[in-house]
Amino acid sequence: MSKPLKQIHLAAHFPGVNNTTVWSDPQAGSHIEFSSFTHFARTAERAKFDFLFLAEGLRLREQVGRIYDLDVVGRPDTFTVLTALAAVTDHLGLTGTINSTFNEPYEVARQFATLDHLSAGRAAWNVVTSWDAFTGENFRRGGFLPQEERYSRAKEFLSTANELFDSWSADQIVADQETGTFLRDARAGAFVHQGRHFDIKGQFNVPRSPQGRPVIFQAGDSDEGREFAASSADAIFSRYATLKEGQAFYTDVKGRLARYGRRGDELLILPAASFVLGDTDTEAEERAREVRRQQVSGATAIKHLEFVWNRDLSGYDPDGPLPDVDPDPGEHTIAQGRAQVRMFRDPLATAREWRELATANKWSIRDLVIETGNRQSFVGSPATVAASINDLVQADASDGFILVPHLTPGGLDPFADQVVPLLQERGVFRTEYAGTTLRDHLGLAHPDEVRDERAAS
Repeated sequence: MSKPLKQIHLAAHFPGVNNTTVWSDPQAGSHIEFSSFTHFARTAERAKFDFLFLAEGLRLREQVGRIYDLDVVGRPDTFTVLTALAAVTDHLGLTGTINSTFNEPYEVARQFATLDHLSAGRAAWNVVTSWDAFTGENFRRGGFLPQEERYSRAKEFLSTANELFDSWSADQIVADQETGTFLRDARAGAFVHQGRHFDIKGQFNVPRSPQGRPVIFQAGDSDEGREFAASSADAIFSRYATLKEGQAFYTDVKGRLARYGRRGDELLILPAASFVLGDTDTEAEERAREVRRQQVSGATAIKHLEFVWNRDLSGYDPDGPLPDVDPDPGEHTIAQGRAQVRMFRDPLATAREWRELATANKWSIRDLVIETGNRQSFVGSPATVAASINDLVQADASDGFILVPHLTPGGLDPFADQVVPLLQERGVFRTEYAGTTLRDHLGLAHPDEVRDERAAS
């Protein structure tokens, strides 16, 4: 008997200004005006996507003491944008990154429970950590946590938030047309938590939301991050959009679930994926090369090289050869706001490898950065891209993809209009929403159902 076709999950990431977007393109719009968010969200909902995802930036990045040129427009508040989008969409899930290091469980739980109510059950939380003092300077916790403790706080933060979400039950509140809504049980919302990071008690003042809890996402690729996802998350982001690497990640993370009493379908694997479409595969390849050159200006190429060299290279010509000077392997990094960890573990070895590549191929600094940087995950005609996405999902390299267009806000439209119908024709993607909540879209059970099932077993 043939294996049944998996249903593909699709989401859209509003990328803001970064090295994925081509913000200088004439077709690019604002990354902060609400009209851009509205257009993007409505396109995703028109295509029947599961959810829209917003990342979080708590401080503008700096390099060599100057604001990084891809961050100059700023970052709007995640909750504010998602709440506004709840009013202009009906089905689309609303996922936001909220930091567990610089916030408090009560505040975050209250915000997400509120968003879940206002959106009728479409809220999701990407739980992230941060330990760098540079970001912490905007808060009370500059350098508050060493790196090895960030997941300890995150785990307790999430478990504490869950205690707050679960402090209400459906039978503790009564809606009466004559007297209004009132409490049947005075214990509703009561909580006490005493732990290493949090010591709080009181009453949570937001009733049980439609999903019980927001859908939980996790983005860490480290062993700790994968374990955190296996124990606590509903979905994990992945950076592996190729068959071999995707299958290895998929097998590893799904294989961790059993030790927490969870089934394989209780955690979704969703890699981020960029794309370029063309009428033919050849046209798409040519367009993809153009996009990569737009993404890597001369200034951006120098900035990228500085990540490895850990030196100020502003005096070098991006169209010239790589620096003769070796990288500075010291602990101090000239890039701030990027978690302050080296993007390349062995910069001296990376520099040697890059020099060999540049010499062999006669590449300039900019050529090298373009050729060794991220390439689009899917390039081709709509038929080619639809087939590639389906093949990866059916081969258990992922459960779907979070699409990151290089143009905002209109870059998602071609995919919605040209690729989605082909996936629908294959019978691997919905033609209409079957449920009302994000858990419905993702095929995830309500937390109360999971609790009752485990109690029964």
